Amino acid sequence: MSQYASLQELRQGLSGILDLDSRNGARVLDAQRLRQDAIDNLVHAAVFAEDEAVRSAARQAIGKAALALGVVPASTQPLYEAMAAGRVSGFTVPALNLRAMTYDSARAAFRAAVQLDVRAVIFEIARSEIGYTGIRPAEYTACIRAAAIKEGFQGPLFLQSDHFQVDSVRFRENPDKELEALRELVVEAIDADFLNIDIDSSTVVDLSQPSLREQQRLNYQLSSAFLRLIRSLEPPGATISVGVEIGEVGGRNTTAEELQAFMAGLAEELRGAGVKGPSKISVQTGSSHGGVVLPDGSVAQVAIDFETLEELSRLARGYGMAGAVQHGASTLPEEMFHRFPETGTAEIHLATGFQNLIYDSPHLPDRVRQEIYSYLKETCRDEWKDGQTEAQFIYKTRKRALGPFKRQLWDLPEETRSPVRDELAARFHYHFRQLNVAGTLGVISASGAAVLAPRPSHT
Repeated sequence: MSQYASLQELRQGLSGILDLDSRNGARVLDAQRLRQDAIDNLVHAAVFAEDEAVRSAARQAIGKAALALGVVPASTQPLYEAMAAGRVSGFTVPALNLRAMTYDSARAAFRAAVQLDVRAVIFEIARSEIGYTGIRPAEYTACIRAAAIKEGFQGPLFLQSDHFQVDSVRFRENPDKELEALRELVVEAIDADFLNIDIDSSTVVDLSQPSLREQQRLNYQLSSAFLRLIRSLEPPGATISVGVEIGEVGGRNTTAEELQAFMAGLAEELRGAGVKGPSKISVQTGSSHGGVVLPDGSVAQVAIDFETLEELSRLARGYGMAGAVQHGASTLPEEMFHRFPETGTAEIHLATGFQNLIYDSPHLPDRVRQEIYSYLKETCRDEWKDGQTEAQFIYKTRKRALGPFKRQLWDLPEETRSPVRDELAARFHYHFRQLNVAGTLGVISASGAAVLAPRPSHT
């Protein structure tokens, strides 16, 4: 894979393939050559070019090419409003956190999406993932767009900021500093064409307070503040889809009364402000991020409280939202997934299962795997808890190697990456069918899902 060392080399590499000087943003001169090799080189430069100007130019070129080929950033707001009103139902939108081998993983997802005519699918990255992968929003956007181009995907592209979370420890130490860091991240994400943002201040819920309203007070106050901020930053013609959260994933299950208390407080905070509220609400119903790891490194089966999930989704729709959101789901037993559409779950977040597939794939060279595990045992030893087996330690920490080994995994030979993509595509294919999102291009169009051209200044 070639690397562009200068802007001149980048433009020469795109000569006869992509005209970046077109009056309308960009003109694709040879789509076949673009998809064959050029997009691989372009996204590689967008991620790894040493010159920041080259990285920026590559990201702009990918954005313009994507738009020219019909890959357009979009908000789920119209779709979720249709779901809230009961005009659309019967499926659960998968939100994919592609933190490992992002470009190859996204290619696999788009391959499955094209085969099944899936358009109700979200590509997201969480605040914590940005930290340990080093993938900033603009880089993530470039990878997802490039994968869409490579696999011939056309239609709305839903990019989402997942778990833009208030860190409770940092918040207690210096609330102004923590909130400013989160505000800056929101701005960065919107500038990278993320038109879907999940704010999570459930971490500051205080269960020691005597009433549910008091327990949720700081949560709904912060949620209101970020809703106002996001609405003030919306690009012309777009309404950003905003998610909020009331039950921290991995904690005790959310109750209907907690949802009602939160929404009553949020409505009071927003009254008279003319600010559109959230489109969905994340709850806790029995899952945990990454799953519960057993001593042999396998993941324990957990029970999802589907009755509570169904009740919370019904209540959410009463407040004009699409329904409840299920987090930490990718490691659940496969036989569970068809139940999410049956219970009216609006959205489901899938992450660790894809990372696990890559790490555990027989096609990943064992020397690479062992090098990563040796790195973890050396650099993350302080996270090795008493009584924890090596398998448990590796499972819990291996996400932290994704940043340091990003280049090494990306540059694996095609004969290694291709079968890994095949495995991933099969997994995406399964999830898309179980969640009933096959054939959703028509549903998206009927819901009036608006799309937005990226601003020229975006990188």
